[in-house]
Amino acid sequence: MRIDPPVGHPAPVLSVEGLTVSFPAARGQRVTVLDGVSFDVGERETVGLVGESGCGKTTLARAVLRLIRSDAGSVRLRGEELTRLSAPAMRAMRRHMQMVFQDPRGSLDPRMRIRAIVEEPLRVHRIGSRRERPRLVREMLAQVGLDASYEQQRPAQLSGGQQQRVGIARALVTRPALVVCDEPVSSLDVSIQAQVLNLLQDLKEELGVAYLFISHNLAVVRALSDRVAVMYLGQIVEIGPARRLFERPRHPYTRGLIASALRPDASARAQLAAANRLAPGDIPSLADPPSGCRYHTRCPFAQERCRSERPTLDPTDAIGHQVACHFWREIDARRDQV
Repeated sequence: MRIDPPVGHPAPVLSVEGLTVSFPAARGQRVTVLDGVSFDVGERETVGLVGESGCGKTTLARAVLRLIRSDAGSVRLRGEELTRLSAPAMRAMRRHMQMVFQDPRGSLDPRMRIRAIVEEPLRVHRIGSRRERPRLVREMLAQVGLDASYEQQRPAQLSGGQQQRVGIARALVTRPALVVCDEPVSSLDVSIQAQVLNLLQDLKEELGVAYLFISHNLAVVRALSDRVAVMYLGQIVEIGPARRLFERPRHPYTRGLIASALRPDASARAQLAAANRLAPGDIPSLADPPSGCRYHTRCPFAQERCRSERPTLDPTDAIGHQVACHFWREIDARRDQV
């Protein structure tokens, strides 16, 4: 199903439609990890992507960047269809789409100096002359809060937060249209996380970049995102404006996910009870996903239709808010009772 941005929403930088990805499994079979995923990311917009481990978030990020090939579907960056590009054409497009990785220590070459790390994308994409590149590197490092004294250091000489700033500088030095952030602060100390998140927000405003932001941390996603997409077993089950989605989630899974996050105003026992009511049991295997609605095996509101018919993303009464649930209206009407 095509998901169009709501009226007044920025024109999409990234448009994903019906994206499907599978991997080979035992006895010649294949496991479908992404199943018909569709969403957009607008100009200067941050779309947060949340869901339990194994739901397909990182696979989606890699498929969007065409680091892995998709089986079906469309991925367009500013109208350019990426899935049909030749290898040379795709290499040229990569200057416009970059990634900030989860582990800065693992994503930076320990043998290279910081200047060379940040300069490498400029050389690869032939941006600037040999004389101009050192200046571009220095300016980019300054934008992420690192002065010229860091240029000759190596990653091991830097703290985790400084290493991630280098990773952000490397991603943004080509002035991309889209940056995919895959858990960019999860490996950092809590005291450093806020600094890096504020930096990403400031750079979005300064450079006009759009983010696809993947995280397990719902508080981080709520604070940073304009819109949020919720994934379950390779499908998007709800997407909408961040504030609206967190204040009034419509899908039972989204409600369970939000209920499971620790809140200072509720007891741990009450939160656990609420989460268990809305998301009981274990996640099924992607190798043998449930028929119909994939959430029906855990959903306290499931009916016979849920077991046989896959729900499509339906618009709710809020602009830009969509949910894939057959009975979300009935569930929402008695939300205070459950």
